[in-house]
Amino acid sequence: MKIFSVNIRFDFPDDFMKYVPEHRTLINMLINTNVIESYAVSMETRRSWIILNAESKEAVEQILIKSPLYKFWTYDIDELFVYDSQNFRLPKLELN
Repeated sequence: MKIFSVNIRFDFPDDFMKYVPEHRTLINMLINTNVIESYAVSMETRRSWIILNAESKEAVEQILIKSPLYKFWTYDIDELFVYDSQNFRLPKLELN
């Protein structure tokens, strides 16, 4: 399994928000099944970032196309060589 970064730019037409609940359900399912490692959205810049696990860029696209927001997106997919974060570290020891 490889790790990919998806950088999304999106339009925000009047009907955008009606698709958000269904999109969030999909994102939550993908997070719960360990497909998505992290997900972030900036409404200020109309950009989103997703780190996910997949076999190939084509597999990533097959995941993205399932979103009801897909029609509003333009995006880049990059395979990552290194992905590290606090979540992959051992918990900090706290001495009592």
